[in-house]
Amino acid sequence: MTDFSTTISHRSPLRWSAVAIGCAVLLAACGGGDDATPTPATGPQTLKTLDGTAPLVVAHRGASGYLPEETLEAYTLAIDLGADVVEPDLIATKDGVLIARHDPNLDYSTNVASHPEFAARKKTTQVDGETQTGWFASDFTLAEIKTLGAITTDAERSSVYNGVFKVVTFQEIIDLVKAKSLAKGRTIAVYPETKNPTYHRALGLPLEDTLFAQITAAGWNSKTAPIFVQSFEPSSLKYLRGKGLATRLIQLIDADDVDLKTGVLTFAAPYDRPYDWFKAGDTRLFSAMVTPAGLAEIKTYADGIGPWKPYIVPVKGTLDAAGAVKDVNGDGKVNWADATTQTPTTLIADAHKAGLFVHAYTFRNEQRRLAYDYRGDPKAEYLQFYRLGIDGVFSDFTDTAIAARRTYLTEMGR
Repeated sequence: MTDFSTTISHRSPLRWSAVAIGCAVLLAACGGGDDATPTPATGPQTLKTLDGTAPLVVAHRGASGYLPEETLEAYTLAIDLGADVVEPDLIATKDGVLIARHDPNLDYSTNVASHPEFAARKKTTQVDGETQTGWFASDFTLAEIKTLGAITTDAERSSVYNGVFKVVTFQEIIDLVKAKSLAKGRTIAVYPETKNPTYHRALGLPLEDTLFAQITAAGWNSKTAPIFVQSFEPSSLKYLRGKGLATRLIQLIDADDVDLKTGVLTFAAPYDRPYDWFKAGDTRLFSAMVTPAGLAEIKTYADGIGPWKPYIVPVKGTLDAAGAVKDVNGDGKVNWADATTQTPTTLIADAHKAGLFVHAYTFRNEQRRLAYDYRGDPKAEYLQFYRLGIDGVFSDFTDTAIAARRTYLTEMGR
């Protein structure tokens, strides 16, 4: 990876990732800036989404901006804040149970390191070609994992609930979504990701077979069911489709960084290509997926794409006379907050032309994650993407995404 002073990363072990007490305070503090009251259109305007409906708000790992991610409490809060969809990453335990964790390495998102009874299970291994040291879910039964507490994966977010909430199973999320849909009188969908499927398959823990069985048991194996299934690995989606999964499938599209000097996406392992492509000797990068040919290929096995935001709205730093990126906000750091958005690409229109919807990731409120020209207002970022015709957004802050969507729909006379 190149010098961090001129690149920005969205992937690392500490990835950028209510209770009723304190909830009101949290929401007041993190709700995003207020736009001027929008002027409604003279009549309902046609939305630019693929199907002409309002863009979806997907709660990325639950209300992960407020509570430890991928816990029942985080998903519950997200639903209560108005999320249309909740998103879990799925990995497998030693006994084959699907749980919601972003990484097989439990050290990143639980307090496993503080459990002396598990000290001997610490090891160093490879996950998608990346050497990691920690405690891995495939070495633990569900009962053992249920003794752990979830922690925030962002060191700059509140740690007050660290260790309080437990790791949740996919079945518990299904049960929550069904119960909440009934209680609230609206359909809430779930958006599971098959996480590191090649890695799991090598361990004899195929995620897809268990996921297919649970979706079928839930009565959700149809195109109109309240579920989307996503993966970075095309072979995982193709396997599920071949097995008979009829739900909507989404191909995720990644990159490693953005070079702030040039505004160009960079590609370094393991975020340069799907890991199954690497294993198969396919030298194409993720960027091949956003070409017309790549989109046409995706359409043969999936219904939509989930690209990282800069594929849609590129960002670039401002250079000084020496060619170095300027610290334009004067905070002593050079990062995403010093970047300026560039002319949007045609990816949304290209994907729609191919018959694919587009759900972009990940929208967050923190100032350090907002391009300079958004002026510190997270709603401004959402509004740009909504106006471009995005079909859905993955957000850590459901309430902000909902508020921005309300502003957008008012603009459109809706």
